[in-house]
Amino acid sequence: MFLKAQLQWNVVVPAEKLDKGLSLKKEIVVRLLDTFAATKATSSLGYLLAVTTLENLEKGKVKRDTSGDVVFPVTFSCMTYKIFVGEIVEAEVHKILKQGVFLRCGPVENIFLSRFKMKGYKFVAGENAIFVSEESGKIEKGMKLRVEVISVKYMEIEKEFQALANLNGDFLGPI
Repeated sequence: MFLKAQLQWNVVVPAEKLDKGLSLKKEIVVRLLDTFAATKATSSLGYLLAVTTLENLEKGKVKRDTSGDVVFPVTFSCMTYKIFVGEIVEAEVHKILKQGVFLRCGPVENIFLSRFKMKGYKFVAGENAIFVSEESGKIEKGMKLRVEVISVKYMEIEKEFQALANLNGDFLGPI
């Protein structure tokens, strides 16, 4: 689900960047965007996608250490994407194993659909492994599926989410 969030971060501008010809506001925005991109995701907001509006830029304060760096409190709006338990998502199959299928949906790369959550499907091994069902057809790499998210976990070190999915239910399955 896409969300809009308002955040307040402190942007640090090194002293040597304060007199380099770039406007101060431009330097602050560039540093904010670099930090935003490096953050990737948070457990509460999900994946950070884009800064949409710079709401407020407060006066800078010189750090008390000897570096002379200046800290600017910045308030901005951004778009995020977070996956929730119970949500129905459209995801693309990117890996098929005997145990199940790995899907991706937007920035979420690791959604696992276990073979136990695909009622009526049988695994067919081969160079291009697939799952086949007499009622619903086949599941193969590159195919889009509509699935229900049944569990979500945030991996702090990797700064990404993992999820488990279910294919059993009304209006779920290949698209």
